[in-house]
Amino acid sequence: MSEAHKITLATAWLDGCSGCHMSFLDLDQRLIELAEKVDVVYSPIVDTKELPPVVDVGILEGAVSTEEDLHKARMFRGRCQFLISLGDCAVSGNVPSMRNTFDLDDVLDRAFVENVQAQPGRPSESLPTLLRTVLPIHHVVQVDLFVQGCPPSADTIWQVLTELMAGNTPDPTQFTRFGA
Repeated sequence: MSEAHKITLATAWLDGCSGCHMSFLDLDQRLIELAEKVDVVYSPIVDTKELPPVVDVGILEGAVSTEEDLHKARMFRGRCQFLISLGDCAVSGNVPSMRNTFDLDDVLDRAFVENVQAQPGRPSESLPTLLRTVLPIHHVVQVDLFVQGCPPSADTIWQVLTELMAGNTPDPTQFTRFGA
């Protein structure tokens, strides 16, 4: 990547706790330095609603649990020249994939019928269409870089981004691991 232009960056979270984005915000003062080199064009932390047709770097956190997650992962892959799978949920499915050992109908009944005292029953609206199996991102689209951690620390995210801005491909295994 050239330093002659600002790198465009897009982020999104799929099924997860958003802890990876919280770590991103924990960059604190480094966000100012980052803003000098990077233009965040789409993210839940900025006020943009449309993913541009071409983005230099995309970062996805969370697992693929719904049809909407699947659509967003495919859209990021199609539009981002370099795609990062950020965090243990994105890399392995982690906590969201714990439902994979149960039948989906049993999970829905447990959540909306068995454990509800007032008006038990599955909602007919506003419930995203769940996939039968929760998947890590690389099971649905090609990923260029995996950054483990739950969540990865701000220092890890900084090291990854600064290496990319320098035109290098970072090796996150040198400074993070699963569960870190």
